[in-house]
Amino acid sequence: MRHEIEQAAADAVQAAQQSEQYALLLAAAQAQQQTPCHHPVPAPQSSNVGKWVAAGVGGSVFLLAVAVSAVAVAVSAVALTVCLLVLRSVWQQIREDQEERRS
Repeated sequence: MRHEIEQAAADAVQAAQQSEQYALLLAAAQAQQQTPCHHPVPAPQSSNVGKWVAAGVGGSVFLLAVAVSAVAVAVSAVALTVCLLVLRSVWQQIREDQEERRS
């Protein structure tokens, strides 16, 4: 009978070891199913869109400044012309008045 008890104890120990191994294998399988598969994420590619937008905005601001400057030059030219015409007219009147006084 002692031999049967020893055999049963040995079988129980072996069954416990197998249970632990099965438990570890089952835990590993469940962990593998729960964690997502990690694929390498491609590095984000730098986009040139920002550079083109900045160039477009900068160019637009530059052209707007040139247009405003051209308008300012045109207004100045008209003002100078009007001023010269008024001064010429005043000068002619002064000369006519001087000629009338002499006569």
